[in-house]
Amino acid sequence: QVQLVESGGGLVQAGGSLSLSCAVFGSWFGITAMGWYRQAPGKQREVVATITKAGSTNYADSVKGRFTISRDNAKNTVYLQMSSLKPEDTAVYYCQGRRFGDDYWGQGTQVTVSS
Repeated sequence: QVQLVESGGGLVQAGGSLSLSCAVFGSWFGITAMGWYRQAPGKQREVVATITKAGSTNYADSVKGRFTISRDNAKNTVYLQMSSLKPEDTAVYYCQGRRFGDDYWGQGTQVTVSS
């Protein structure tokens, strides 16, 4: 079984920075792509950034140049470094991991950016 636990959300002023972490408990073996998604009130969940096992990354256009996704396979952890935050980045951020074709999700962590 796999469990993903996010941490690091909070309240920040526009222009500020936050770092999110996603720790994977259970079996890290077999986990390939991982990603960060977000869901704002009244909106659908959207992809923010993804990273493959080899470290290749992809970003939503809205966060390119401001967010950085990374993973530490030795620590079974994925990170999302967010900078130059905007009020429109306010959302619940979810960590996702894929293992043998199955997707696993964390419980989410709230990020609120005040103007």
